[in-house]
Amino acid sequence: MTVRKASAKYEGLGKSGKGHVSLGSGVLDNQPYGFNTRFENEPGTNPEELIAAAHASCFTMALSFALAGAGHADGTLDTDAAVTLEKDGDGFKVTKSALTLRASVPDIDPAEFDRIAQEAKANCPISKLLNAEISLDATLI
Repeated sequence: MTVRKASAKYEGLGKSGKGHVSLGSGVLDNQPYGFNTRFENEPGTNPEELIAAAHASCFTMALSFALAGAGHADGTLDTDAAVTLEKDGDGFKVTKSALTLRASVPDIDPAEFDRIAQEAKANCPISKLLNAEISLDATLI
């Protein structure tokens, strides 16, 4: 079993509060987040951006391993993820994660590529975690 950790601290409350988020690895350390970074595009990060990064990296790694398991030895995978946050009653909800993939895998049949990519989308751990619509727009170049 693998356990990864992160931490968040928020000082002040509501819109005037300011937060900082850190990852256990130290790659992100004390990065600012708050209302202004989430809804007003101020410098810093936000939960949806972190989810998008997690989903893009998880899916891409899952696809890489699936392609290697199917006998493919080389390729390039480039994935973007766009996470949508929408109003939900008095609060908000992540409703979508849209993955956009551009891939180069020599000598792969397009139908095989599509099948493997869809399986990776469905089976990567972050896809399984999300309670949201997950789409994949995959282009084989």
